[in-house]
Amino acid sequence: MNLSENNCIHEDKVIEVKNNMPREEKLYDLAELFKVFGDTTRVKILCTLFKNEMCVCDIAAVLNMTQSAVSHQLRVLKAARLVKYTKKGKAVYYSLDDDHVKTIFAQGFEHINHG
Repeated sequence: MNLSENNCIHEDKVIEVKNNMPREEKLYDLAELFKVFGDTTRVKILCTLFKNEMCVCDIAAVLNMTQSAVSHQLRVLKAARLVKYTKKGKAVYYSLDDDHVKTIFAQGFEHINHG
C-alpha cells in the first residue's frame, strides 16, 4: 500500500516527526553504541569499572578471563568512548569515560525491571 492510498495519514504528525528526526549519521552512531552493549563481556567490564579504575590484570581476575581477551574488549569500549585510560608509570588503568555510562546502565536496568 502506498501512502497516497491511505486516507488516515495524519500529515501534520508525519511532518512534525520528519522535521524532528535526527540526522542519519547520528542514528547510525546511536545504533553502533548500542551494538557495543550487545556483548555480555563488555557489559561485565563496564560493571567492573563502576567503583574503581582498574588495570587489565585486575579486570581479568574479576571476570576470570585472560588479559588478552580483556584488552581486546577494552579496545572496543575505548573506541566507543565508554572507557578511558590513564598511565601511571608502566601501568595502564581503565575507568568509565564519564557518568553517562552509569546513566545508560541505570535506564537499561530500570527498563528490564519494569513490570
